[in-house]
Amino acid sequence: MRTQERDEALEAFHYNMISEFSKTLEMFSLNTTESQLFVILYLSEEPMTLDDMKNALGKSKTAMSNAIHTLLNFNLVERVWKKGVRKDLYQAEKDLYEKFMNAYVNRWLEAIAKQKSNLEQIEKQFCNDSAQNKQTNLKLQEALKFHDALEDVFNDLHKEY
Repeated sequence: MRTQERDEALEAFHYNMISEFSKTLEMFSLNTTESQLFVILYLSEEPMTLDDMKNALGKSKTAMSNAIHTLLNFNLVERVWKKGVRKDLYQAEKDLYEKFMNAYVNRWLEAIAKQKSNLEQIEKQFCNDSAQNKQTNLKLQEALKFHDALEDVFNDLHKEY
């Protein structure tokens, strides 16, 4: 195979890998840009700067900065240092399963806690209302139990990661 054909085949492989793998990562509540950026960093053998990322994805530097901050917040990438390089460098964490599951479970636990708090506030307001509707109160209690059950499931998952 000629060098040009090999380069084209490798480019097609990278495009397909980025496209398909990022679809899986979107199921973990990352947006398309964040997912694609993670895959590019994961495939890269060297850490990348924001400019490298911008060129690789063809998106703005601002979009790359926002995406990298999200990935940093979920501990999916890390900032690294390289002698002689003045710009920030980033690389993907390599333990995909553990990192993604941990980030995903934590996001669910945060969302559940917020929703439970909101429902509990509604419950307090409802209890102070003298014109209580028994059926509405039952539905509210079911919703709270549902969130408790979700919280139990995700807490069990959290113990594993």
